[in-house]
Amino acid sequence: MQYMPVTQSMFLIAETRDQPMHVGGLQLFIPRQGQTAEELAEEIYERFRAATDIQDLFLKRPASPASIAGYTAWQHAHDIDFDYHVRRIVLPRPGSIKNLLRYVSLSHGALLDRSRPMWEVHIIEGLTDGRVALYTKIHHSLADGVTALRILQRTLSPDPDDRTGTAFWDKEITRRRRRRRTPAPAKTLAQRLTGALGSALSTADDLIGLAPAAAKVAMVGVLDRDFVAPLQQAPSTVLNVPIGSARRFAAQDWPIERLRAVARRHRVTFNDVLIAMCSGALRRYLADQAPLPEESLNAMVPVSLHDQPGDDGNAVTAIIVRMATDVADPAQRLQEIVRSTTSAKLVVRKLKPLQSLALGAANVWPLAFAPVPGFVNYTPRGFNLIISSVPGPEEPQYWNGARLDGTYPVSIAMEGLAMNITVTTVGGKVNLGVIGARAQLPRLQRILDHFEAALVELEQIPSIAPASPDNPEPSRRR
Repeated sequence: MQYMPVTQSMFLIAETRDQPMHVGGLQLFIPRQGQTAEELAEEIYERFRAATDIQDLFLKRPASPASIAGYTAWQHAHDIDFDYHVRRIVLPRPGSIKNLLRYVSLSHGALLDRSRPMWEVHIIEGLTDGRVALYTKIHHSLADGVTALRILQRTLSPDPDDRTGTAFWDKEITRRRRRRRTPAPAKTLAQRLTGALGSALSTADDLIGLAPAAAKVAMVGVLDRDFVAPLQQAPSTVLNVPIGSARRFAAQDWPIERLRAVARRHRVTFNDVLIAMCSGALRRYLADQAPLPEESLNAMVPVSLHDQPGDDGNAVTAIIVRMATDVADPAQRLQEIVRSTTSAKLVVRKLKPLQSLALGAANVWPLAFAPVPGFVNYTPRGFNLIISSVPGPEEPQYWNGARLDGTYPVSIAMEGLAMNITVTTVGGKVNLGVIGARAQLPRLQRILDHFEAALVELEQIPSIAPASPDNPEPSRRR
């Protein structure tokens, strides 16, 4: 057996029948020239079943008995039942995208079997447009959404003539990456000792600085109205209620250049544009379902610490962003969002990596109560939903010559967080996935029209960029 760290077991502990804790993804492929959708589906199915040399991650399952030992240790399966884990599906007629999203919605609400390695892949054909879909899901205790996306991308190639496509669990992928990697020069004993000592001193320094850092964050929360500090209360909405297990999934994509053009014209970041789209869409959607809260909704936004010295490139913290959903004017709304994100990022940049992680933990701590039935009604609420953005490769991607035409994240809805919005950027497209609790968020597909309307608003409003000698009237730029 292999010890299970608490950062993994927490997702198993948090899982209930009404709160499945797996992440997923939906990918769409266009068959290569001369190939039918049925032939591509058959090729994927055969290649996947032939990949029997399996990476350890995809052999893990909670130790037996799962209800006791399964929270403390992993066991490794000796083999994989491909008939169970790899499923081939034909959509019912007419084979529309609506049929596909309905299938993903129903499948995503089903728990993964803890007596087996906790992942599935569904090869889906029958779309009238001739594309083939892959829906995958993997338990959050094994991989988060970013890791899952990277695992899937390793099976792809920017070369349309590459025919080495295989399954994402195939060890051959790891061997190829090792062959391509230039080995780093070996460190001497003195270098290793110096590095270890420096790391220990840095960590100790970060720990000593936690209390002053907390005081600094608290002071910013008092003095800066744009900064959303931990423990500040978010309004109560239909997004923040107890939920059932049934899910709705909605997905849409846009050319990445549309959003980048908006960002350039307003001199804001790409993520600011995404949050502004979400804000505009949620204003319309919530107004349709219930009275729009008079206060602004807050979003929890994961932020990479990759650019901070001393981190390993995988550290992530979380900031709270005021979405300005209480502001009717889209230009003013965008300005308030920019002020909120800028303020939060400035605070993070002034903290050391460990202190930044502590800030993120303080921001998300109410999630610890999510597994307690009904407790969500009595816990403080710092944010109303999670909005994540995961960048991918810019160039087009292929699997055995079949072009990837879309990759849509399918994330997690939780008690008190009935909606989750995740975005990936791959191959020149912005791919957006919205997962929601079915009973609490009816007619979720309508929010896709609201996203488009919000983007059009951002394209049409006068520029909010500040005036400069070279640009005296930025609001009139086109």
